[in-house]
Amino acid sequence: MPDWLKSMTQTFEYYVVDPGTWKESFRLDNVKKSTITRDSGAETLGSATIDVTESVGESYIRIYLVTIQNGITESHPLGTFLVQTPSSSFDGKIRNVSMDAYTPLLELKENPPPLGYSLLKGDNVMSTAYRLCRENARAPVVKTDNTTELHDDFVANTDDTWLTFISDLIANAKYHLDLDEMGRILFSPDQDTASLQPVWTFDDSNSSILYPELDMEHDLYGVPNVVEVIYSKGGYFYHARVVNDDPNSPISTINRGREIVHRVTNPDSIGNPTQHQVEEYADQLLRDLSSLEYTITYSHGYCPVRLGDCVRLDYSKAGLRDIKAKVISQTIDCTPGCKVTEKAVFTTKLWG
Repeated sequence: MPDWLKSMTQTFEYYVVDPGTWKESFRLDNVKKSTITRDSGAETLGSATIDVTESVGESYIRIYLVTIQNGITESHPLGTFLVQTPSSSFDGKIRNVSMDAYTPLLELKENPPPLGYSLLKGDNVMSTAYRLCRENARAPVVKTDNTTELHDDFVANTDDTWLTFISDLIANAKYHLDLDEMGRILFSPDQDTASLQPVWTFDDSNSSILYPELDMEHDLYGVPNVVEVIYSKGGYFYHARVVNDDPNSPISTINRGREIVHRVTNPDSIGNPTQHQVEEYADQLLRDLSSLEYTITYSHGYCPVRLGDCVRLDYSKAGLRDIKAKVISQTIDCTPGCKVTEKAVFTTKLWG
């Protein structure tokens, strides 16, 4: 593995992938450039554009970053994408073809389950999801060991695709679909940022690969400073109201000058409570809701940080000190320098 903080030579290689074996068939020599987008909010987790001089038709293409450092050459896969939609232009001298490409999850999105398709109570969630991915996509699928079973029958909606059906299915085991750079379909456990360990630290030292520009967004709209819980069942009626009136909290009724109320009626999660339990529930709920999510956009030279990874931001010039953030999107510019534009999110507690 090269030292990503030091100088190196960078080039890119592109290979057509045989969907039957998932091995590379031959190298393409007509690619001019490409851009890769990884996005945890996108249904298929990303896409790519690949610019060539001649179309290659519908095929899977794997992209590598090739580094040369201290005389050592290494190849690093960046992604495997299905090319489907070419468009072309001609300036009188050179023909340019721009191809839109998609992740292997596209194949799960293309077709719906049969009408009325269902899984039975007691079926193993993850082994069933593995089988469905294998049956409906050509990409290799990495199996995970998990014993979670369905508590009820699981029925496909009429507007489901295999992608939405499988995504909803594995949510029962607190997993989500993922991909590696070779294009294999993975099942990753759901984790919050606090439970993750940073895989990389971006700082403002002279040796850092972090670019100086950085944008940060947050939105206080909708963050409550009052929670009301009303419980009324079986002849019992309990009411609890918790107010954030802490002058040190930026969202308190004192600092905002108004109330923003979040009301919950008959919460199922507390069973058959007492008045004291309803009050405790309301207090904890306000503490949980009194957080603010920040989205940071920054750029850096390429390093092995993946979608969903935790990074540490120690950028004192921007006022960020020892912040743990979770990567939610990346755009990789596959040209010399391999600039990566990244978005990450972190939350701060505003009360409690």
